[in-house]
Amino acid sequence: MTSTAQPAKVLQQQLASNLQPTKTKQLRSERRMFSASDDSAMMKQIQATHAPDGREVDAKPILLVIEDILRRATPSIDGVVDTVHGLGAGLEEKVAIPEFEGVLESSAYIIQKVSCELSCKCSGGGDAHATTMEIFNILSYYSWDAKVVISLAAFAVNYGEFWLVAKLCATNQLAKSIALLKQLPDIIEQANTLKSRFDAINILIKAITDVTELIVEFKQLPSQYISPDTPPMSTAMTHIPTAAYWTIRSMVACATQIISLLGLSYEHITSTTEAWELSSLTHKVNNIHEHLNKQLFICHQYIDEKRHAETYQLLVHLFTIIHLDNMRIIKQLIYPKDDQLPLLDGATRKRVSVEVLRRKNVLLLISDLDLWHEEIMILAQLHQEMRARSDLVYEIVWLPIIDRSMPWTEEIQHKFELLQGMMPWYMVHHPSLIEPAVIRYIKEVWGFDKRPILVALDPQAKVVSQNAFHMIWIWGNLAFPFTSAREESLWKEETWRLELVVDGIDPAILDWIGHGKFVCLYGGEDIEWIRKFTAVAKSVAKDAGITLEMVYVGKNGSKERVRRITDIIAAENLSHFWSEPMYIWYFWTRLESMLYSKLQLGKTIENDQIMREVLILLSYDGSHPGWAIIGKGSDEMARGKDDMMLKILTEFKTWEEEARNLGFVPALIEMLRKLHSPQHCNRLILPGMISGVPEKIVCAECGRPMEKFYMYRCCTD
Repeated sequence: MTSTAQPAKVLQQQLASNLQPTKTKQLRSERRMFSASDDSAMMKQIQATHAPDGREVDAKPILLVIEDILRRATPSIDGVVDTVHGLGAGLEEKVAIPEFEGVLESSAYIIQKVSCELSCKCSGGGDAHATTMEIFNILSYYSWDAKVVISLAAFAVNYGEFWLVAKLCATNQLAKSIALLKQLPDIIEQANTLKSRFDAINILIKAITDVTELIVEFKQLPSQYISPDTPPMSTAMTHIPTAAYWTIRSMVACATQIISLLGLSYEHITSTTEAWELSSLTHKVNNIHEHLNKQLFICHQYIDEKRHAETYQLLVHLFTIIHLDNMRIIKQLIYPKDDQLPLLDGATRKRVSVEVLRRKNVLLLISDLDLWHEEIMILAQLHQEMRARSDLVYEIVWLPIIDRSMPWTEEIQHKFELLQGMMPWYMVHHPSLIEPAVIRYIKEVWGFDKRPILVALDPQAKVVSQNAFHMIWIWGNLAFPFTSAREESLWKEETWRLELVVDGIDPAILDWIGHGKFVCLYGGEDIEWIRKFTAVAKSVAKDAGITLEMVYVGKNGSKERVRRITDIIAAENLSHFWSEPMYIWYFWTRLESMLYSKLQLGKTIENDQIMREVLILLSYDGSHPGWAIIGKGSDEMARGKDDMMLKILTEFKTWEEEARNLGFVPALIEMLRKLHSPQHCNRLILPGMISGVPEKIVCAECGRPMEKFYMYRCCTD
């Protein structure tokens, strides 16, 4: 400090001494008002100043500049000290400030007026409430959000000028001279002493800015979805005046703290009363922010519900009208915006536009992240076969449906990426791209519930099948283009025969059929019955002079137990078996698909033999420890459950003559018919999440309605 400044400093000390009792008395009064203020009465005062005349202020660009000023000024003491020592110069990044000259043309004058009000009224220890009310009077013609933004802009101008001089005084002579007159060099010298004061100011400024942003966000909520008189919004609006008051009141407190430093000595450092005022205001403003934030969340929920309902109704409408191509519906289902490529190509692993699906048949594979690997593998084989043929043109797109209420963890991300890596077709890049309204439509209209579905769309996006999986599993690519007409046409060509039951699951079986061999398919999980049955069947085949090939096809949904049984069958050489679990899964899935397909077409066991036989096999699997079917080529097949089949084969000598006269399978069918007892109990176990299962199913053996029970199973074993 120069010697010429010493007399001035003495005068300042005397001034500070004279002001101190007055300031302390005023702050005590402030404290009493803080604790006993009547918000209701105060709000009446504030509301009395509010007379908006429609003046609009574009708050967003002003806020961007305010935040830039406050962010650059926030380092305060530390930033000033670094600059003085040459450590901070030139290190600040450049931030582009948007062009908003048009905004300032209408706002610059009022910002300057409020800035002057803050400078003048906060300089002499004036009443903070009175100063706040004066600002409200100046801004009476503006909306609540404009009042707060203009006030914060005015405060930012004063605050920014203060720190601009403080930062430049070490390198700029003009700033140094101004700093000398304002005694800013003392601030730099007393940096450590003042740090706690500026930390408290900065914390309060952060709270002020947060509340201001919330108030502006309320103003910018879309009016087409939420109006001021809508309950979530109307509730929030009752609290906005209070929030505006305490936000501007806090600006006045911060301005007072800053201005009190100018020209005063450091005998006047932050008092306990002043620290309490800043702390109390920060607490109050943070509470306001928390409450408004909750209310804003409720408003956003309300808006989202309105938007989702609108999108849902749009989807409903789109699927009722005719389109020239499929793009409008595909975009609405997958991702309606154009700001990113929503699909991932499974073949190239590159992101692509939905344009790759234009005017194509599309299969929407809809599932959660528990999609079975067997489903993917078999679908991938069919997809590869389709690619090799010119007469099949369709694309598969995976739409992953997730529970958005659950957090997206690293484990879920890994599971998602693993499934993506298995798929050679197109897929939505991330589940978050699929809108909630689309998920609602998929569940409510297409019946998706846990189990995967395969929705088939034609080139104009018309739904030709709400679940083409049944056709895919039964006939593969022969089901193209997956329409109900194609499904009925394929069924007309089918009869109940071995080729239908096994299809191409095991080429060896088709080879045996082609060579006129007898084939026995059997299942269950009773290893003792399996041992007895295979032994007696081999013995009967030898006695009857027929070539019999036996294949164990396992039990539906029992992977681990079936694996243990196949190990025993292999070790004891009991029969053929499918060592690949996928074959067993596919066998039972095809049978279930046949049942669901028939149900969807309105067939019954009375008028459809295939449905009746499929239902019997499925009930055998759910009711008995073992069962078997025996056939030859495309001829009729004999089938029976464990005890009946074992008993008849054991007594082969009693019907050997009929076997030679009628043929082995017809004679076996007749013996099973004679032994059939009306006393039986069949169980039919079907996946509960599969859509299309009727409330009533009758027993395929006796025609009586089956009782329905609920079974909960935690896994496939």
